[in-house]
Amino acid sequence: MGHTHALTGAAAWLAAAPGLAALPYLSESSRLVELGVMANALTPAELMAGALVCAGAAMLPDLDHPSATIAQTFGPVTWVLSKGISWISGGHRGATHSLVFAAGTGVLAHWLANSNPLGRDILVVLLIGLALRAIGLGIPRKRYGSALINIGLTVGLFAIFRSHEVGYAWLGLAVAIGCLVHVIGDCLTERGCPVLWPLKRRWLLPYKIGIKTGRAFEQKVLAPILSIVVIALLYFRLAPL
Repeated sequence: MGHTHALTGAAAWLAAAPGLAALPYLSESSRLVELGVMANALTPAELMAGALVCAGAAMLPDLDHPSATIAQTFGPVTWVLSKGISWISGGHRGATHSLVFAAGTGVLAHWLANSNPLGRDILVVLLIGLALRAIGLGIPRKRYGSALINIGLTVGLFAIFRSHEVGYAWLGLAVAIGCLVHVIGDCLTERGCPVLWPLKRRWLLPYKIGIKTGRAFEQKVLAPILSIVVIALLYFRLAPL
């Protein structure tokens, strides 16, 4: 479900980003940093922005499903986008649920972050909106009202990040991580994913072991645990020493 994917995306970023920023090959003397892959350290605002972006990116593979709630995030805009992606990718859990898609979206986001400021900002706004929608912000059974609330909150958060001069050198990495954790999560279900697309073989757990999407375990056990993990990571990363 969307909230599970978003929470795993946020948790993955909060857990991995500080360590990735400290790795020797991403230090200030590295050619990778010259190319804008990752700054040597993340500010609290960048860490928060990255968590939202990664949570939103963890929803991108499901944009191949026009009937999903996530496709209604920005009303007709995301619905039309979802229809197009579904047609191109061959339907739900097709090409978008693969390593190729995770790597490709990461590369595209990295290029936008370094070469196209307008495209970068549009992508960041879209991902923040996807994250907020996935975690359930909105009015139940009020699609257009929820879309308006989402737009307002998204614009407000983006403005806050702009006021804190958040840089987006890490954007490609956050997008790739988000898409990757989505694929890993869906491989833990009974339906699986074509991880090595265009090969059609699906990677999955056996039916009696794989997580049943939307059932009690996901909603009453997994989602609360992930929420606690995200809150704990936020405290651990942002609390003063």
